[in-house]
Amino acid sequence: MRINLTKRDLVNLIYMQLGYSKNISENLINDFFDNIIENLVKERSIKLSKFGTFSIRQKKSRLGRNPKTKEEKIISERNVVLFKPSKEFKNFVNIKINE
Repeated sequence: MRINLTKRDLVNLIYMQLGYSKNISENLINDFFDNIIENLVKERSIKLSKFGTFSIRQKKSRLGRNPKTKEEKIISERNVVLFKPSKEFKNFVNIKINE
């Protein structure tokens, strides 16, 4: 089962655990994500220690096909975001699963 974690959930976690007001907590979360996005666009790669590395890779245009209609279409070139987890993050996930 998939559980989505929303910005509102993160705001509530900061509010409950740190005691900041919800307004300040929301500003912290928004600033955090804004900084990540800005640095990723500017530097094309950002590393968060003990979490992982986000990077941008450019995909070339290619020919794609709609599986239902078999219609062929050109998929334009675009940037995609890649995530590579750190060793610590991988170890943490594997420990939690095996327990």
